[in-house]
Amino acid sequence: MSTSPSAPLRLGTRASALATTQSGLVADLVRDRLGREVELVEVSTEGDRSAAPLASFGGTGVFVSALRDALLEGRVDLAVHSLKDLPTTPADGIALAAIPVREDPRDVVVARDGLTLGELPAGSRVGTGSPRRVSQLAALGLGLDLHAIRGNVDTRIRKVRDREVDAVVLARAGLARLGRLDEVTEVLDPLQMLPAPGQGALAIECRSGDTDLVAALAALDDPATRAAVTAERAVLSTLEAGCSAPLGALAEVVEGQDGEELWLRAVALSEDGGLSVRRSASGAVGEAVRLGTRLASDMLAEGAADLMEAPPVRKQHA
Repeated sequence: MSTSPSAPLRLGTRASALATTQSGLVADLVRDRLGREVELVEVSTEGDRSAAPLASFGGTGVFVSALRDALLEGRVDLAVHSLKDLPTTPADGIALAAIPVREDPRDVVVARDGLTLGELPAGSRVGTGSPRRVSQLAALGLGLDLHAIRGNVDTRIRKVRDREVDAVVLARAGLARLGRLDEVTEVLDPLQMLPAPGQGALAIECRSGDTDLVAALAALDDPATRAAVTAERAVLSTLEAGCSAPLGALAEVVEGQDGEELWLRAVALSEDGGLSVRRSASGAVGEAVRLGTRLASDMLAEGAADLMEAPPVRKQHA
């Protein structure tokens, strides 16, 4: 199945404000660089229809499978995902055609009264739906009262305005794309909070058999972003096989002694944040998979697989 060069490309997207904004950005890239007209087609996913915690769905892909089904059924020609939502295993008949330039991958705080995490009093209620963020927030030892929340960006920030929680932790990339960075009260250093693998990056998928479109969309790919997220996802893929602990990972292309190299950091934590395995490594940009796999294997050797079963660490108070 192929698309006519004169027909508008049908771009599948989730219906949320963030998803349609991200898809609109990709549509603009396609129009500007490929000279093709694009129309957005909204697709409802299981993750959008349920208010249950994401962890209860039992795996990744909760926001992805309906869009992939629409692709394979020919209802859309390409689809845009937040890359962090993509399962690490390839899907039959689907090509990851392009990963555009990544937005800032860091996490941010939106807190009442313009406060930072360190300025929030002990016992303050902080909302997030991410086990990764919960574990890393707990590891900071600030005495925060962490609450699981779901919902889109507007819903989460409204909980701060309505004083249901004192702060929420979100991805900076989403707020940047929505034009809402003025509401951020703190950008979290990766030393405090490593992001999810692939956070801040977008994935453009199409049918692998639509070879002309696969080739055309390659013009939207950013090699540095692809190398970084490939390394991060190799960490995730390797650890998924032997470790279900909360995981953060971040890779960056940096200038090394012999030219560009890939620098990768990752952390796996116990649920309560009391124990962690943290590693970093560097390698050639062209060997992203090998770098991520090696780093994750080292983490497993250091006990990362045991973290979910670890008893809570009793912190000593002076």
